[in-house]
Amino acid sequence: MTTLNIGFLVGSVSSTSINRRLANALVKLAPEANLNLTEIPIGHLPYYSADHDAAIPAEATEFKQAVENADGVIIVTPEYNRSVPGVLKNALDTASRPWGQNSFDGIPSAVLGASIGQIGTALAQAHLRGILAFLNSPDLQQPEVYLQLTDGLITDDGEITNESTKEFLLGWLRTAHDHFALHAKTKN
Repeated sequence: MTTLNIGFLVGSVSSTSINRRLANALVKLAPEANLNLTEIPIGHLPYYSADHDAAIPAEATEFKQAVENADGVIIVTPEYNRSVPGVLKNALDTASRPWGQNSFDGIPSAVLGASIGQIGTALAQAHLRGILAFLNSPDLQQPEVYLQLTDGLITDDGEITNESTKEFLLGWLRTAHDHFALHAKTKN
């Protein structure tokens, strides 16, 4: 099985982000699923404005190129006010503009997230899937991951302390590998 180079976005810039812990756990598990995960940072991106379409800021150009160079993108999102965080929406808007230069076009994606609440990040993921559909990014539909992160489930450095959670996330990564491999040939 071919190892794929996958970019990942963490939809929170908080230093105490539980979704960062989840992303760290995925990075540790990824080699077992033949994935090489590399973060594509979003916190430094300027706010998207059409005023910059004629001269795209360097940070935005680098971000767009990183998305385009990936075999796929995993988005690890929190849920803010029953939707995606503004920083993540800004990154997606940046990647998709200017019109006709959508960096996500044909790039396969997979979405998951963690929350302290029982429904995880279900509503944020629903909104995110709608955005990804518009961006023409084939999204992994199943299995879904709406992780309720309890104290100690994932350590700050990404160690998963519950074996069934670890196996579930590894299974998700393996399915994501197959999804990325299937859709990689549609990349522009």
